[in-house]
Amino acid sequence: MTASVVRTLGASSAHLFDTLPDPLGFHETHRLTRHRPDWKRVALRDGRVVARAAWWGGPKDTRPLLIDWFDVAEGEEEAGADLLRTAPWPAAELEIDVPAARRGTPAVRAAVATRAEAARRAGYAPLVERFLYRWTPDRGLPARPGRLVFRTEADDGVFFDALRRIHSVTLDAHARRAVALGGADRAAQEGLDFLRWLPSPRAWWQVARTPGGATAGIHIPAHNPSGPCVAFIGVLPEHRGHGYAYDLLAECTHFLAERGAPAIGGATDQGNFPMAAHFAEAGYPVVRERLVYAVTPG
Repeated sequence: MTASVVRTLGASSAHLFDTLPDPLGFHETHRLTRHRPDWKRVALRDGRVVARAAWWGGPKDTRPLLIDWFDVAEGEEEAGADLLRTAPWPAAELEIDVPAARRGTPAVRAAVATRAEAARRAGYAPLVERFLYRWTPDRGLPARPGRLVFRTEADDGVFFDALRRIHSVTLDAHARRAVALGGADRAAQEGLDFLRWLPSPRAWWQVARTPGGATAGIHIPAHNPSGPCVAFIGVLPEHRGHGYAYDLLAECTHFLAERGAPAIGGATDQGNFPMAAHFAEAGYPVVRERLVYAVTPG
């Protein structure tokens, strides 16, 4: 077998990216995603594309943030691994989206296994599996329980403190990793940096308080580069057990719908059973599942 050759694409070679089969439906998944042509790479063997990957970042980012498209032909795990490990832009995470309705089919299982093995050889390990949701107006607006009072808050310190307290006891895998690496302050800072990165107005961020004035949680209606989304829902530990995350999600949905959102995206870790139940109750169907891999230390 001849050795594979890795190429970073440009305007004249961009067409090569579309010559590999698409068993996981990435073309549909990323129909609203803009990938820079020069952040795409392919591995070729005897002139045929056997693996491809697209690195992604926001419109203002000068370096990619993650890999969100990774396809590997059957039996070409080493070529896929070489494609990742020789990239000029190290990416801490790799995402593989799977059609929720087809997750259990043999073809999808085999495709995921091939990509997972290539990722492992390149130094990535599973971090978390997530549910991806999409609310549309035909689902109807979720009922507002009316138990909390929602207000905007200009002080970032209020949100930092809330994030620190929320992440101190959490089911979220990314926050738990940040806490393990640098404590609750690091997790809060990472969360705040992400929220600031979003292109939607800072004035949309809201704090939820009980009628007595105690801060119960925060919710962040937002736009990411692909459209309206529920950027963050969090309840402070001392106010958990009352189902307030549903109240926050309902308010977030109303907020975006009132501003003309044609659809609203959302996500939660599959192990976060309470939040997954709240998304279902609020009329958010699962549209995809996301497998997240992170670079292993060393």
